[in-house]
Amino acid sequence: MDMNTRDNQCANAYSSSQLAYLGDAVLEVMVRRQLVLSHAPHPSETALSYVTAAAQSDALERILPHLTEEEEAIYRRARNSVHANVPKRTTVAQYRRATGFEALFAYLHLMGDTDRMECLFRLAYPDIMGTEP
Repeated sequence: MDMNTRDNQCANAYSSSQLAYLGDAVLEVMVRRQLVLSHAPHPSETALSYVTAAAQSDALERILPHLTEEEEAIYRRARNSVHANVPKRTTVAQYRRATGFEALFAYLHLMGDTDRMECLFRLAYPDIMGTEP
């Protein structure tokens, strides 16, 4: 079985909402880890500024040009899925992009591609990584 076949099977084995649910947790852990490693003074408060739908939507915009075709397909599938409950402090477009962003990170997590996750995380959140342009 080649890599693309395995990727597609993994991606299609879970619904977009399942991937987004897992991706939310994956991103939360990545943000918390980086805040602790960087000795952020108030990590629990600071973490909120990275895991909201609006922040994730902005982060997605930073990585979108760097996605592979497969990654973009995962993102688009989740972004275009049905969204019944949109949080009050976000737009529908932001929420849809954030859902796709979370699904992408869940997919990479399930694939065991931690190097790619780290690469995209650095691009998505340059300020938390200390690499702000």
